[in-house]
Formats: sequence, structure tokens, C-alpha cells
Amino acid sequence: MLARLIEWSVRNVFLVLVMTLAIVAGGIYALMQTPLDAQPDLSDVQVIVFTEYPGQAPQVVEDQVTYPLTSALLSVPKSKDVRGFSFFGASFIYVIFEEGTDLYWARSRVLENLNVASKNLPAGVAPALGPDASGVGWVYQYVLQSDRHSLDELRAMQDWYLRYQLTTAPGVAEVASVGGFVRQYSITVDPVRLREFDIPISRVSEVIAASNRDVGGRVIEMAETEYMVRGRGYLRGIEDIESLVLRAEGGAPVLVGDVARVELVPDERRGIADLDGEGDVVAGIVIARFGENALAVIGGVKDKIAELARGLPEGVSVQAVYDRSDLIVRAIKTLRTTLFEESLIVALVCLVFLFHARSALVAIVMLPVGVLIAVIAMRALGMNSNIMSLGGIAISIGVMVDAAIVMIENAHKHIERSDGSRSRAQLIIDACREVGPALFFSLMIITVSFLPVFALEAQEGRLFKPLAFTKTFAMAGGALLSVTLVPVLMLLFVRGKIVPEQKNPVNRFLVAAYRPVINVVLRYRMATIAIALVALFASLWPASRLGSEFMPTLNEGTLLYMPTSLPGMSVTKASELLQQQDRIIKGFPEVESVFGKAGRALTATDPAPLEMFETVINLKPEDEWRDGMTTDKLIAEMDEALKFPGVANSWTMPIKARTDMLATGIRTPAGIKLFGNDLEQLDALATEIEAVVREVPGTTSAFAERLTGAYYLDITPDLPSLAQYGVTLGEVQDVVAAALGGEIVTTILQGRERFSAIVRYPRELRDDPHRIGTQVLVPVPGGAQVPLGELARIEVTMGAPSIRTENAMLAAYIYVDTRESDLGRYVQAAQDAVAEQVQFPPGYYVTWSGQYEYMQRAAEKMRVVVPVTLALIFLLLYLNFRRVTESLIVMLSVPFALVGGVWLMWMLDYNVSVAVIVGFIALAGVAAETGVVMLIYLDHGLEARAVQRQAEGRLLDAVDLRDAIIEGAVDRVRPKMMTVVAIMAGLLPIMWSTGTGSEVMRRIAAPMVGGMVSSTVLTLVVIPALYSLIKQRQLAGKPPAQAPLPAELS
Repeated sequence: MLARLIEWSVRNVFLVLVMTLAIVAGGIYALMQTPLDAQPDLSDVQVIVFTEYPGQAPQVVEDQVTYPLTSALLSVPKSKDVRGFSFFGASFIYVIFEEGTDLYWARSRVLENLNVASKNLPAGVAPALGPDASGVGWVYQYVLQSDRHSLDELRAMQDWYLRYQLTTAPGVAEVASVGGFVRQYSITVDPVRLREFDIPISRVSEVIAASNRDVGGRVIEMAETEYMVRGRGYLRGIEDIESLVLRAEGGAPVLVGDVARVELVPDERRGIADLDGEGDVVAGIVIARFGENALAVIGGVKDKIAELARGLPEGVSVQAVYDRSDLIVRAIKTLRTTLFEESLIVALVCLVFLFHARSALVAIVMLPVGVLIAVIAMRALGMNSNIMSLGGIAISIGVMVDAAIVMIENAHKHIERSDGSRSRAQLIIDACREVGPALFFSLMIITVSFLPVFALEAQEGRLFKPLAFTKTFAMAGGALLSVTLVPVLMLLFVRGKIVPEQKNPVNRFLVAAYRPVINVVLRYRMATIAIALVALFASLWPASRLGSEFMPTLNEGTLLYMPTSLPGMSVTKASELLQQQDRIIKGFPEVESVFGKAGRALTATDPAPLEMFETVINLKPEDEWRDGMTTDKLIAEMDEALKFPGVANSWTMPIKARTDMLATGIRTPAGIKLFGNDLEQLDALATEIEAVVREVPGTTSAFAERLTGAYYLDITPDLPSLAQYGVTLGEVQDVVAAALGGEIVTTILQGRERFSAIVRYPRELRDDPHRIGTQVLVPVPGGAQVPLGELARIEVTMGAPSIRTENAMLAAYIYVDTRESDLGRYVQAAQDAVAEQVQFPPGYYVTWSGQYEYMQRAAEKMRVVVPVTLALIFLLLYLNFRRVTESLIVMLSVPFALVGGVWLMWMLDYNVSVAVIVGFIALAGVAAETGVVMLIYLDHGLEARAVQRQAEGRLLDAVDLRDAIIEGAVDRVRPKMMTVVAIMAGLLPIMWSTGTGSEVMRRIAAPMVGGMVSSTVLTLVVIPALYSLIKQRQLAGKPPAQAPLPAELS
């Protein structure tokens, strides 16, 4: 069938060219339309449930909100994990779904369960779904700067002007605010005056809440005109609030201003932002919608900011502090450069080996068409153009032209030997038919060899599947073009003066070098095979010394410093520490800008307690760095400079941190999750594990989240005292919530802006337990008011700063940071240490998480899938050769190909990672292909010799076999070396690339480059020796009267 397709293509040149032009046009269109990103979105499908419960302690939030909701959400279909976080005043629940779940279906199912569960929550508490953003949706962050405006004015501009307008930019899910001060109207009551006028604090709240509203009175008609009636009652500011009447005493009104001080104050802060260590700033975080094109979203946001900047007051400017588009542009630029270099090198290889510019044009024209086929397929599947999807094309470039090279070379051979009896078209058809089908099969083998990558799941699957898809498309495109377009291009371009093979200096050198080698090989066949086996077993030594890691770190060009300090830190202290850290980091000459955040931004995607800092460090271009400075050295220097007591440092990069935190909840390379049912016991165990892990060699830092380090002021009502005064427990709790916590009673409208109003006791009565007991008053029946201390016990205790649960079980996380390159070995040592030294009570257990979790999963999958792939490759080989012996000879090339890959990995000091395994998988297919090319020529040589002997009426003997092998191997060394050099040359630009994304691509290319060297030696030396032994045995076993060899070889 393939032979007929080749013939049809050569006979229908015009049709093939028209179809090629259509593919080129479609490919260019697809290229323009394909979204760009730095790397595939590695985050899981997540739905966030966010519930605000202002002023409530974490334990209250856990008991009344988080636990009822998490237990209800456990039954959501396709949910994988339900993680709960109870913080001061807020509950976050992250529902993580299985791979491939549609986000909007997931959101609707979570909403169904919420409708039922929310009936069990306290009055006025309403859970809401977070934005439909991916876990890595924080694509752009900015700060507002001005010398003329206060932080509360800047925050008002951010909240009521910029934030809503930026949300309208295409693809934006949410814009979150952080830093600065939110204005609030504070009504600070004087308890002495309240007692004097006998007014309870609840009366103040009631009056303000009831007085702040406009009403409508339908319409009235006057003089044939309709007038809409409205009762104006909105409070406009401080004077309006002060003038409200609480009660009339003997005709004299008691106003709010008589018993309280009304002023504009900053609201309570749970998030702080700082720029370059220079003090508080107001910042905004743009969160992209799930599945959106990040580059387009950032472009739209920048356009919108430029448009809105004209409406900002004079002196206010918007400065970007994190912009992912820089990373995306750099990553794509690196790969485009690499692709261009590869194409150029492959074209040069063709020119040098063929010494015929027109023939080289066949490969040069075919290459971009094959790439465009891959681009069309990418667009059809809705894939992004990123370092992985383009990387798949990059590692295919050299292999794609293999078929074209061999067919062109074969056509040259046919034209050289032509006696003039066949037309040029027929010569090209014959040349293509001779090698085309086998080459098609060999390209299909390379395609099939990539199937294990499709079996990867979760994070590693999302990372490498785009690469596997595009490599498969590129190879399938190459295979298709090799039997359609290539024969047509050969007919058009392979003409003019063709330099004979023996006059080509490259070929003469190859033959001269190879002939003595093959003579020695055929003389000492068993010794050759024995040496090859020794080389194979010798490679076990470097293989045993290779480290392991999940993935080499993608250098994003931006660092994320995430220190964690002990809980109980005040907002003031957090702000001071954040500024100190940022100032130190800004002092490094490699640093462009430092944007620090402590606590959380106003978004459901940021469940950060106040003691957790996130500092984005933008670095200058590497050519401006100090000599010899690398990212790792810089991190080590900064880590040394940032040694603060009670602060555990952790270094990562923005996208990586968000992905890791979402996937496993752990933001460091390795982590330990400890589960149990009592917070105090969990805390003791976690601290014990932290101490053990810290002693393991290779640990940079180990930090167990403190579960009981926060300070609480407990006010416990005394029930007999309440009974004595006739006060209900609820009334006491209401006073505690309102007088101490401050009760938000209403919202003051000012144009488009909204600010809350809060009623509370003065600060000096709220910052000392003794004063709280004597000065805070509780109304009792009969109009009197009793000090709180007479009705309740007031004491300082320790409790949970925040409570974390996973699948409704209490959890403690221990973050472990290591600079150890062999993560697998490090975790094994840490696991052994914990197992030996820590005793777990019943009901408590640990799981190891972080990158290590993915590594284990990927290794497990590979154990099953790699053997299946090898079986598939063997099946394809058998379909091509129709003989088990030939198929086995080619299969033997696969383990020998690994030899070079392993040695090169050891020399470059690379660890075994998923990227490296992908490189080895690609190598297996390529090695099999080179073996196929060698066997095609050995079979051709033997068949030609058998036909010759049959014409003479003689049978083949050992001398004929030897001559046939020398002819098949030596005379056809040029196409074999061309394919090998083209593949290796195509990979070299990846090996020497240094741009963004090159860390991953280099580790895919390294096993392939090293493996191609050993695979070439095997192909040229070991395969002829094996072939000779097997064929000699077949010849020896044949009775003399039997038909000659071609019948068996055909």
C-alpha cells in the first residue's frame, strides 16, 4: 500500500503540492492563533469555598464553619481531597478534583452540597465559591505609588476604581487588594457616659443601623407630572452619626456624640504589602480565569491600566511588581531560537553529506511542513504553545528528516547506477519504493515509543503530555510526508550534476575509516559481541551513582522567598520584619525589585496566615550579575543574610510554589503530613519530627507548623453568677462580641465607595484583662449594668493560631527544604530516621508528600508502561521484517543505546527525573530506527548477492555472506551516518541552550545525545556481527538442494 502511495504521489505532483500549500496556510493560521504560555498549567482542578466569620477565633471557625462544610463536601463526586483551613475570622475549603474533571461541572456540584450544608451554619454566615481561577492564576501584581496621597486614599482608589475596572479585562477572574488601610467609621463608646445615661451598648448599635437607609414612597402626581418619593436617610459622615438621638431625657435628647467618639480609623488588617523595604504600599493581584491564555490576559490588563491611568489623581502611578509575560516571552524566544538553529544545522548536514544543494532542499522544505502539521494538531486539541509543546517539536527535528535523507541518498545511488533504460520519474519511484515502507515503519516505531509518556498522570502528566503530543504529531507528520511530499520534492529537486559517491570527500573518509573496522568485526564476531556486553554491564556503575529528583527546577527568572515565623505575631511586628527582610534582599546587586506580602490578600485563592510571608524577588538580566554568580549561589547568599531568630526560610519560584501548594499542600521539595485527632498531641509529635528531620544530612531547613502557639484571652461565663443576676449566657456573649470585638453595625455610602461602621469600647479598656473585667458592662434586668468580671472568668491561655484539616481529619504539616540534588535518597534517609526515633500513638500516622509524592507515582507508572512499549516496538518491527530474528537484532540496539545516555548523564551530573526518563523513552525509538536502517541495507546486499548466485546456479556460501555484509554496511555507510548526524545535530542546540526552560529540555536531550553515540557504534559494529552469526547459522542449516536464499529473505 505504501509503495502504491509513493507511486501515486510522484504521478500527481500538482495535487500533492496543492495539499502541501493548504497545510502550510492552515499551519501559519494555527500558529498565529495558538495561545502562548511559559509552561503547561500544572495545577489540579480546584473549587474554593470561602466563608468570612469576622472576629472569630480559629477554633470557633473550625467548629462552627469549616468542619460542618468539609464533612458535607467529602461526598462531592470525583473529589480527590478536601482541605480545610480555619483562620482568625475566615474559613477556606479547597476541594481538589480528579484529573480531567470539568471545572464548571465541579463548581456546580460543590454548590449543590453547599446549599444543604449551609443550613447548619451560624446565622448570618454565608459560604461563597472562590473565583474560577487556576491555582497558578496570579499572573500580574502591581502597586499604587504616590508622594501626595495617604495609604487609605490609595487603598480606596484600588478598591473602588482600579479593582472593578480591571476585572472587566478579558480573562480576568478576580482582582484582589492587599496592603494599605481600609477606612472605617469607628464609634468608640465611653462606658462611664453609658452608665450615666443608663444606655446599653446594644442601643447605640441599633440606632445607627436603623438610621442609615433611604426608602422609596412610590410616586405622587402633581400638575400632571409624576414625582418619585424617596425618604433620604443615608448617613453622610461623622457629623450625621454624632447627631443621631439615642433617647430623650426630660426633653433633652442624648445624642451618639454625647456618649461616643466618632472618627475615621483604619480597619483591622490581615494582610500587609511592602515594596523594596521602604514601607507599606497598596497592591493589587490580577488572577486569571481557568484555561485562559496568560499572555493575552496580561496584555489586556496592561492596556486597561494604561486606559485607567488617565483617570487617576495627579501623582498616582501604577508599577508592576510581578509580570509573568516576561517569563512567557523569554521561554518561547529560547525555543524559537533553538528550533531555528536546529533547522539550520540539519540543512547543513544534508549539504555536507550529499554535496548537492538541490537535494538538500528536499529536507529543508519538508521540515517546516512537518512542523506546521504538528502546530495544526496542537491548535485542534486546544493546546498552548509553551516550552513543553514546542520542546516536543524541537526533539523531533533531526528524526523527521531521517526518511527524506535516506530516500534522497538512495535516489542518488539509483541515478548514479542508471543505464538510461528507466525515466527519471521511474528511478525516483523505484528508489523510494525500495526504502520508503521500511522508513515509514521506523518513524511509526518512534511515534509508538512515546506512548508511556501519555500514561503519566497528575502534575507530571500535565507537564509532559503536551511534549508527547507534539512529538507524536511531528513524527506522524514526518512519516506521512516521507511517502507523499518527499518523493514529489525529489522529482522536482534531484536533478543536475550529482557528485558520485566515490568522489564525495566525506563519503570517501567514512568508507576508508569504516572498512578496516568491519573487517576486524567480521573476523572476531564473538569477541565484538562480548566487548559490547561488557560495555553494557560497565554502564551499571555510573547508573548506580545517578541521583533522583522529580523535575529539574524551571528557572522562572523570579524568586519567591517564603519565610514562616512562629504564630502570635502582631500586625505591627509582621510589617517591621517584612521591611527588614525586603531591605536586605534589595541590597543584593542582582535584584531589580522586591515585593513582600505578609498575611493574605482579599481573595479566596490566598489562605495565608499573618506569620506567612511571600516575597517576590525580580532579578536583573544575568549579564548584569556579578562574575560567577548563579541562581543557586544567590539563594545561598540571601539565605545566609536572612537569618532571623524564629524564622524558617524557604526558597522557591512563584509558579512552582503555587503549583506545589495546590497539588499537595506542601510548598517545599519534601514535606510530611501528620494526621490525628487532638491538636496538642499533633503539635508535640510534629515538633518531635521536626527535630529528627533537622539532623538528617542534607536538610536546609525543617519547620513544623505550630498548632498551639497562639495567645487567647478566654472569657468563660460563670453560670451560677449569671443565674444570680438573671442574665442569659447569650447576652454576655453579645456584649463580648460587640464591646471587645467591635460589631459592624452598618455600611456608610460615599458615592461609589462603601465603608463599614463599627461600635466598640475604647482601646485602653480592651488591652488589659483587669480593665476588661471591671470596665466592660453587661446590662441586667431592672436597668442596672454589671461589670463583666462579676459574671465571667477572664484568663490568658494558649491555643491554635490556625487549624488545618484534610478530608475532615486534623492535620499538621512539616515543611522540609533541601538543596540535596538526590531527593529520592534524601527522603529515604529522612523516612528511616523518623521511623526509628518517633513513636506514634494509636490513631496518628504520617504521609510523605511534596515533589517526592509525584516521584513515587511516576516511577510506579513507568514500571508497567515501559515493558508494554518495548513489546509494541517489537510488534511493529515484526510487522516490518516479518521475521523474529531481524526484529530481535533491532530490539538489542535499545539496551546498548542506554549505555551512552547513562555515561553522559553521569558526566553532566544530572539526576534521574521525569524529564530524563522522557529522554530515554525518546532514545529507545530513535535507536530502533537506526537499527532498522542498517538492517534494510544488510538485507538489500544479501538479496542482491543471492539473486546473482541464483542466476549462476549456485548457492550462497560464507564468503558471499561476508561480501554482502561489507557491501551493505560499508558501501551504504553514508545514509546511516547522515541519519545519526542529523538526529544528533538536531539535539545539540537544545544541549547548549541556556535560556528559560532550557533546564528541562537539556535533560531530555542529554540521554538522547549520549545514547545516539553508543547506538551508532552498536549499529555499525555489533549489528553486522550479530547478523553474520545468525545468517551463517541459517545457511549452514540448509540442505544443498533447497531453493536459494532470496525466497526466504523476501
